[in-house]
Amino acid sequence: MKESVVSGFPDVIAKERELYRLAAISFLAALIALIIATPASATTIDDQFRAWLGNDLWPEAKAEGISKNTFDAAFHGVKPNLKLPDLVMPGQQATTPQKQHQAEFGSPGAYFAEKTVRAVAAGGRTREAANARTLAAVEKRYGVPGEVLLAIWGRETGFGAAKIPYDAFEVLGTKAFMSTKKEFFRTEVLAALDIVERRLAPVGAMKSSWAGALGQPQFMPTSFLKHAVDFDGDGRVDIWNSTPDILASIANYLVHYGWVRGRGWGFEVSVPESVSCSLEGPDQGRTISEWAAMGIKRVAARPFPVSELKAEGFLLMPAGRSGPAFIVTPNFYVLKQYNTSDLYALFIGHGADRIAHGDSNFSGSWGAVGGLYRSDIAALQRTLEAKGYDVGSADGLPGFKTRRSIGKWQASTGRVATCFPDADLVSALK
Repeated sequence: MKESVVSGFPDVIAKERELYRLAAISFLAALIALIIATPASATTIDDQFRAWLGNDLWPEAKAEGISKNTFDAAFHGVKPNLKLPDLVMPGQQATTPQKQHQAEFGSPGAYFAEKTVRAVAAGGRTREAANARTLAAVEKRYGVPGEVLLAIWGRETGFGAAKIPYDAFEVLGTKAFMSTKKEFFRTEVLAALDIVERRLAPVGAMKSSWAGALGQPQFMPTSFLKHAVDFDGDGRVDIWNSTPDILASIANYLVHYGWVRGRGWGFEVSVPESVSCSLEGPDQGRTISEWAAMGIKRVAARPFPVSELKAEGFLLMPAGRSGPAFIVTPNFYVLKQYNTSDLYALFIGHGADRIAHGDSNFSGSWGAVGGLYRSDIAALQRTLEAKGYDVGSADGLPGFKTRRSIGKWQASTGRVATCFPDADLVSALK
């Protein structure tokens, strides 16, 4: 027994050495794969960012009239903020984010939480009384009702109470360097530099949201340059501190996008089962009298205004059959220019109504929908696209083209048309 053990010992050692060699090779391969798969370190990204500023962004800024002093002051000490959403690390490809960062594209019921709506409505009524003269003057010039301006102001920054903590150049610079929408943010960061160059605001005042929006109306820099106005007559545009400038700038923005003086935003309605939810959208308008002839009625047994019957309206079902329905006017889509979300525009219209007429909620209730991952909705959209449906964009956001495409596919397969994505629908389309 002892002899056999001693005589076999060299073979054991050789086998162990071979195992160690194979393990070392495997470890080295895994380490190389990890290095390749791991994003660049923060230090490396910082260096790349500084190189991008100097070699890429600065030449274009200089060509557009930005001075070196302005450029250097704007980016002094600025590093890319890797905590911002929708970033693409250097060397990686863009993918659809799993989670939804924008509340406007999440659960409709959560977006219209009574606590949130009531705060905007109550705050709006208080400020309506305090700023009656300014609101009257703004409405006279621009034709936008004061309650609409107040609803936007309240929704965007809580009438100025919300903290706007980010350095605009950190946000816009980061996103222009490494976001999924580089060109969009490149334009915006150059506009932000122009604001400082023209002495419309100092570098220190350029505070923004996580998306780079400025001041109490939350204007992107290009919108500031196009639409911000000096309404208090002090010789400068101040959307950070001047209430007249804030309200008039919002009104000027809406007028630029086609606000129709004298029309509201829309009406809550009941839609019979005989009317398909796939008729939704701004490209499927009919006169309001035609919608009424199809059986669509205004809620609470109220008639449509006679002045509206010959005017064009559009079906809106932001949660499909799982929520309230509306016939909206072109002004609704002007509100949507402020934030490209149906829920946002609806919140503003509803909030404005409650500021003007009191706390009356929707007649319809929101169903328990909207809990899917953004990546799941994007997969659903890609499947519908492959079947020939126009979903707008496979971006994981359930806009009206996606909703009505869902309804059309459901009807074509003998299902009940709900016109909104849910887990069962994702499974069925897979």
